[in-house]
Amino acid sequence: MFDATTYLQRIGAEGKSAPTLDTLRTLHKRHLMAVPYDNATAADRLPASRRLAGIPLDEVFDHAVTRGNGGVCYELNRLFHALLTELGFDTRTVTAAVRLANGSFGPEDEHSFNLVVLDGQTYLVDVGFIGPSYLEPVRLSDEEQHQHGCSYRVARRGGHRVLERRLKGGHWQPVYRFRPERADPAGWDLVRLDGLDDYAADSVLAGTTFRGRATDGGQMVLIGKRYLTVEDGVERIRVLVKADEYQSVVDSILAGA
Repeated sequence: MFDATTYLQRIGAEGKSAPTLDTLRTLHKRHLMAVPYDNATAADRLPASRRLAGIPLDEVFDHAVTRGNGGVCYELNRLFHALLTELGFDTRTVTAAVRLANGSFGPEDEHSFNLVVLDGQTYLVDVGFIGPSYLEPVRLSDEEQHQHGCSYRVARRGGHRVLERRLKGGHWQPVYRFRPERADPAGWDLVRLDGLDDYAADSVLAGTTFRGRATDGGQMVLIGKRYLTVEDGVERIRVLVKADEYQSVVDSILAGA
């Protein structure tokens, strides 16, 4: 059964319940540090219908909070939406298209995250993206914003808003694009997820393992054997060829679970 107090304990944020920007920042970062992205067992949790939105919220809560596991975007951001809503935040679910390696974007409903409207400002809130990406909420603004050595902005590109990221000394790179007007305050209960269901179910069943977790000043991301770290705006990538080295990284990422 979903329980906000247990959830806050899980992410080490007991007592942070007032719907303020400070609370939102704390919850966002502590969630990313405590609950890893992990699709290793996601296929086992898909219902026979492969309908992601059909999985009861209590089952997601039991897996990621009560039993201390990780999860994927449709689980982690769904949980976070429920927590923020219960705490009194104006929280809305929206879907996005992730930038691909060739610079193009994937399906429009490939990813899902939340927008929070607070004190007249809208913030991007995403605890379910494999990353690397922002550790704290980002304002829906083309103004440059700084976090832990990285810079972010939400630029206008045609009919989309595009989240862009820049490493220390680097160039702006798109992360994903979305349409804010499609955000639904009903969250996962009513928002249409047909495209997300089909794409995410296929991705989950494809077999590539994705794992990631935030650190105090950066992130660890493991996709297959490709290991990426970000610390104070500096990104490093290497391929893990030794079995013991690979397992050590997996253990380190899942230590947040």
